[in-house]
Amino acid sequence: MEAVALIILLVVVIGGLMVLSSSIRVVQQFEHGIVFRFGQVQRGGQLRPGAVRAPGLTAIVPIVERMQKVSRQTITMDVPGQDGITQDNVSVRVDAVVYFRVIDPVKAIVNVHNYGYAVSQIAQTSLRSVIGQADMQELLGERAKINAHLRAIIDEITEDPWGIMIERVEIKDVSLPEGMKRSMARQAEAERERRARIITADGEFQASKRLAAAGEIMSQDPAALQLRLLQTVVEVSAEKNSTLIMPLPVEILRFFDRAAGAARPAEEEAERGDGKPGLAERLAKAEEELAKAAETSPTLGSPEDVPPVIGLDEPKRDEAASPGLTGPPDDGRPGITGAGGAEAPGSGSQDGEQPPPQR
Repeated sequence: MEAVALIILLVVVIGGLMVLSSSIRVVQQFEHGIVFRFGQVQRGGQLRPGAVRAPGLTAIVPIVERMQKVSRQTITMDVPGQDGITQDNVSVRVDAVVYFRVIDPVKAIVNVHNYGYAVSQIAQTSLRSVIGQADMQELLGERAKINAHLRAIIDEITEDPWGIMIERVEIKDVSLPEGMKRSMARQAEAERERRARIITADGEFQASKRLAAAGEIMSQDPAALQLRLLQTVVEVSAEKNSTLIMPLPVEILRFFDRAAGAARPAEEEAERGDGKPGLAERLAKAEEELAKAAETSPTLGSPEDVPPVIGLDEPKRDEAASPGLTGPPDDGRPGITGAGGAEAPGSGSQDGEQPPPQR
């Protein structure tokens, strides 16, 4: 008798443990538990008390109640690529990603079957609709606007009836046909070529203005042209070339022309024997004048203090500005003036008039 009682006691204890284990539930922190009592979660149109269980340890009545857990974490769902035609008749393929979470677990369980699959289908259809309403430039350059519009469309369908909030929608990739890619590449290349030509032409225009200004400045002083010529020769010779081209300055030709023009009248005067000094005498007198000028002014203060060299420098028309030595007159015959401004014999001119050449 005692053995039968012991067996019955063991059966009762084991059955109680089984019932207790089936009635105890653990709800995770990121979950909410929905308890159905005899298949009902609402009563009289209102949510039954205790229908939604908070995270933690909870208990239900076995056989009478059943619990279903719903995750409230943000779910990431890929939207398969959708083929469509844009508003400007361009065939594209667009894929996206949707971020959503459950804000009302009762609606997500009661009002829709498999809410994840439902959100995926809504996202695909909405994506095709947005592709048809936008053009290619908007899909490529205004993705933020397309994302906001797509999110508003999906959220309007899912939030109130299903209790699902769409947090974010992002377009991942827009695939274009190969022909369209080549056309866009040619367009971009042509645009870059146009900009390059405009920049090159602008650079040439600015360089020509600078060169014209530099040439105007350098033309005022022949020495500057000679220095520029020497600098160019140095730059060319630095390349280790086997052949070096030396251009002949035009000033040298002008010097020989002036020297030849001054020698012919001197020879004619010497042959006539009119008592006028020859070229050798004038050169000797010029050397004496240069020696006197060097003794009186050993240092030169400015380029204007350098005495002119007979036969090389141009005559100065304003004798009052340079009372020293003067170059040859306009008729090509050299003359020498002293410190007092008196002209040498044979170079006379009165009242600024040039005497006719003597033959």
